[in-house]
Amino acid sequence: MSQVEESIEVRVPVHTAYNQWTQFETFPEFMDGVERIEQRTDTLTHWVTKIGGQEREFDAEITEQVPDERVAWTTVNGESKQAGVVTFHRIQDDTTKVMLQMDFDPSGVAETVGDKLGFVKRQVSGDLQRFKRFMEARGSETGAWRGEV
Repeated sequence: MSQVEESIEVRVPVHTAYNQWTQFETFPEFMDGVERIEQRTDTLTHWVTKIGGQEREFDAEITEQVPDERVAWTTVNGESKQAGVVTFHRIQDDTTKVMLQMDFDPSGVAETVGDKLGFVKRQVSGDLQRFKRFMEARGSETGAWRGEV
């Protein structure tokens, strides 16, 4: 398993950043390589990704969700094996630190080499930068799910 940890400060309140992160179907707007996400149940999402010309589909289960604090997940089928958590930390009333930690299992030579060259770390960092721009440009969330898992 490989690991990546990245964080970013976003100029929105904690509840705004958290609420947006619960809107999985909007991830393609700021996550490079994510083609589509379908929210199938409160805890199950279906992902379609295309990275480096390779399309993958998998399901991810939300294993823990605490409003304004954290969302944890793990894949439950498909070729992509990963688990992670995103946490939200109040820096100031209008600033949130978003921290993402992910464990993943690269499959095949291309993914293994890409991982060793830091591709996944750069991908996650870029996704967080785009999330920051997305949130700061909007100033508000597109929706929210405040349930607890």
